[in-house]
Amino acid sequence: MKRYPSCIMATCCIPWDAAGQFAEAIFRRGVRTTLTHGTKHLYVFGTAGEGYAVTDRQFDQIVAAFADEMRQGNAEPMVGVISLSLGTICERIERCRDIGMRQFQISLPSWGALADHELFNFFDTVCSRFPDCQFIHYNLPRTKRLVTGKEYGRLAEAHPNLVATKNCGDSQSHLRSLIEDAPQLQHFLSEAGYVYGSLFGECGILASFIMNWPKLKALWEAGRRRDIDTMVSIQREVDIVIQTLFETVPDGRIDGSYDKLFEKMYDAEFPLRLLPPYVGSSDEEYQAFVRLLRERLPEWVPVAEGTS
Repeated sequence: MKRYPSCIMATCCIPWDAAGQFAEAIFRRGVRTTLTHGTKHLYVFGTAGEGYAVTDRQFDQIVAAFADEMRQGNAEPMVGVISLSLGTICERIERCRDIGMRQFQISLPSWGALADHELFNFFDTVCSRFPDCQFIHYNLPRTKRLVTGKEYGRLAEAHPNLVATKNCGDSQSHLRSLIEDAPQLQHFLSEAGYVYGSLFGECGILASFIMNWPKLKALWEAGRRRDIDTMVSIQREVDIVIQTLFETVPDGRIDGSYDKLFEKMYDAEFPLRLLPPYVGSSDEEYQAFVRLLRERLPEWVPVAEGTS
């Protein structure tokens, strides 16, 4: 039995106004839109959500707004916790727990790659300290250490509140190992990874391109019934989206620079800026991306609120 349901999971990006302050009204509107049209399984503070960049004050302010909107939408809030300090990770979880939150995404500290015993110590410290919480591990190369399927299997045996993983890579051997060597965990994969991973067992989608919910839902359903033709057809469209994105917006930027383009497709007022020193996409790049994507895949471009 999986410890967490198969579903589509998506991030909520954080809008910043011209003064660098949290644009709460725009953020709340975005959460409501995604709950209505997209998925109930939302989180804040992954890489796209700038969880690596917020101060404690910003963290608490955004978590409070997010939790409020999610509960109004009858959904369970999930918070990502990213820090170089294990102590800070635990303190942030503690504060969220104090206001009733029980689902968290955690990432390894990234100043230096963790050795094997340090990896297991990290999970021992976090999972054992909060036995009434559920944890999803965000497995990404930025932490300088990818957790393997076999390591997840050992970690899952040691920690019943480790319930799922997020993996954005598309290595077939890694994806297969996740599903076969840690079968009790739910593994959330990118759209491309899901096409392959779902052939070997149940998994979930980590939504990267959140501007076409009908296609993402069709992909998720096709994976559950192992409908290869439908999955391949949708993946071809995803490949066109990626090609169009990098033709119009330079590659190599931090994740949120791209994710906010998709947010803006639903809300014309959504600002593209990131917390410094990182640089977001420009309005000109956004317009070029939308214009070219509309020519190639018009059904992938929603009509943003505030536009005609």
